[in-house]
Amino acid sequence: MICATKALISLVPPGIAAQHYRVTAAATFDEISRRRFIRAALAGAATPYVLLNASPSPARSAFTARRTRSPESVFGCSIASGDPTPDGVVLWTRINPEQWNRAQTLRVQVASDAAGRDLVLQADVSGEEFGPESDYTVHLHIDGVLEADTRYYYRFVYRDTASRTGRCRTLPRPETPRERLTLAVVTCQDFTNGYFGVYAHIAADDNVDFVLHLGDFIYETTGATAFQDAAFPDRRIVLPGDRTIAHGLDDYRRLYRRYREDPHLQRAMENHTFINAWDDHETANDCYWDYDRDTLGAPDHPFQVDLGNDAAALRQLKLDAQQAWAEYVPTRRVFNAAASHPFDALQIYREFRFGDLVELFLTDERTYRSPHPCGLGQVGERYLADDCDQRTDRSQTMLGATQLDWFISGITNSTAVWKLWGNQVFVGELSVGDPARRQIIINNDAWDGYAAERRTILEAIRNSGTRNLVTVTGDLHSYMASYMKIDHRRTSNFELDNVVGVEFMTPSVTSAGIAEIGNVTDPPVQDWGHPVLNRVLPRYFLEGLVRSANRHVRFFNSQDYGASTLVFTRSHCDWTAYTVDKRVGDRVPPIREIHSFRVPRDNPVLALGPIGS
Repeated sequence: MICATKALISLVPPGIAAQHYRVTAAATFDEISRRRFIRAALAGAATPYVLLNASPSPARSAFTARRTRSPESVFGCSIASGDPTPDGVVLWTRINPEQWNRAQTLRVQVASDAAGRDLVLQADVSGEEFGPESDYTVHLHIDGVLEADTRYYYRFVYRDTASRTGRCRTLPRPETPRERLTLAVVTCQDFTNGYFGVYAHIAADDNVDFVLHLGDFIYETTGATAFQDAAFPDRRIVLPGDRTIAHGLDDYRRLYRRYREDPHLQRAMENHTFINAWDDHETANDCYWDYDRDTLGAPDHPFQVDLGNDAAALRQLKLDAQQAWAEYVPTRRVFNAAASHPFDALQIYREFRFGDLVELFLTDERTYRSPHPCGLGQVGERYLADDCDQRTDRSQTMLGATQLDWFISGITNSTAVWKLWGNQVFVGELSVGDPARRQIIINNDAWDGYAAERRTILEAIRNSGTRNLVTVTGDLHSYMASYMKIDHRRTSNFELDNVVGVEFMTPSVTSAGIAEIGNVTDPPVQDWGHPVLNRVLPRYFLEGLVRSANRHVRFFNSQDYGASTLVFTRSHCDWTAYTVDKRVGDRVPPIREIHSFRVPRDNPVLALGPIGS
């Protein structure tokens, strides 16, 4: 059985008569017209779905039709779109459980104009096709009926109540020349650790084509003392039994629901089409796959630490996390509820092609990775670890063999001008000590713990002659711009046989950064006698410390929070870092540009851009 996160639906262009019809290869052109058959068949190509639709009158179909109730009364988590294709997109919503009625159909309407007067598609979903099994979430996989590289407007209608109107966008066709692409990049949004004000700015930015979310959409913890200090009591989330960490599907669902109720996040997801990956906190901190026991490794989770370390319980925890992600994220990836193994239940690595300009390869760095190489403790093993031989062992894998082959083949054979790697954890080396010698590795949870596979990937990219590689990264809750090197002992950043691309780390939306965890922030550890000095001196001390030991790093900031943008053109790529005060919740705080870099085409150089005021 396939979980109903992909609703069993019918997609019918306006004008097809009301009918119950199953699209199969046996359908004949006598039953419906050739043109309508093709469009309807493409819309339901993945599975033969029952058509159940009646074309409304123009007066009832306009988005401006009178609403009988507020959208929130039915659509408490609002609406969203994701995973675009050249002729389609995924549309998402959730019905408030008290409003759900098995006999009531859900209608979706897609139009080319904001008022909804020019409908291009409408579809009905039977109430039997969604309900408690999918936590009342609905994914509509629309394909074959939309135009490429086009913005559309959509809404849902349920029980005579209309949702807010959303915007979605399709991809350009793969080989279509495109002059410009703008991506907003976000990651690490700990609901309990601040406000999502940056999403208000993303929602209002009409220059953004798509939003790329690199993971940690939720945090499985609600009161981890190491990085969640309860400074925002109105953001507290209570799990059943007053637990502070998710123990199963109900807990994960509750977390997603609370996050999806945030008004700024809602507006961003209503206004832009998202492309999502996941990182560790959608499941458990620093998780991996324990191949010896064939189960999830979760070194800080009670199931592994305090509750018996049972392989079956840990495997189920991963399955529950996968199901909740598939239910609440607007993705084409369908969770297979019949699968007993996470490898068979959900695969999220995938690629997106933005005309001939950019091809995005989105990897999964949590499902298939080996355990941490130098041990599972905190300081001295996963973090701030003395270099260990296992770190460079070829048996250490981040991606797993199948995904590794897919990724190397895809990125080295791509014909797009720019190759974009959507990556969760820092690819470059990050260490303390003499850059030319063995030293202390800051974070073995990142690619430093999987150095042999990193080298395999980067050497394959270099040997293939692949150019214009840009990697975007999250996880470390910092801004960073660096060169991607095969050998970090070679400290020059201008050896083209060693530098294969550039990497930009986007900051967290709210999750505690290194400076906050170390209290190198407001209030300062040391009072230097002036508020400006109190912030500037710790900031540049920390950046200087990182850059002196890591010559490939050109910019580092772990004190601010926000997002970044990537703008690709045929001649260059621009990365711009923005900050928004996460402590402001009673209004939308201003946004400030703090740094930017330009990368010329065919020349992996981080050219300094202007710093905003």
